[in-house]
Amino acid sequence: MTRIAGVNIPATKHIVIGLQEIYGIGPTLAKLLCEKSNVDGVIKGKDLTEAQAESIRQMISQLKLVVEGDLRRETTMNIKRLVDTGTYRGMRHKKGLPTRGQRTRTNARTRKGKIKRVIKAAAAKE
Repeated sequence: MTRIAGVNIPATKHIVIGLQEIYGIGPTLAKLLCEKSNVDGVIKGKDLTEAQAESIRQMISQLKLVVEGDLRRETTMNIKRLVDTGTYRGMRHKKGLPTRGQRTRTNARTRKGKIKRVIKAAAAKE
């Protein structure tokens, strides 16, 4: 099992797809890494040699990519900064609501969580 940037690359997937398991590397960046490090993108993770894996690791460091733990930490710190300064976006993060202008009367279930049912006052008196 090959390990790049602290992530195990799946043995049964093509290397271009397997690199996308790393947080911060998407399809375009995975293809670019394969091209720059002279690795064929269609080989499986189990067929990747140690030299090829090392060339991919070097390419990630050479391009100065922020991936995995560093990227997660940076994102968390950015959100924390918004919350601490009391910006509108920070308040939305704090309340668990969408931050980019989406409607919340309907939808937004991913951010808001499961529907909380409210019992009507008239029904509660009876």
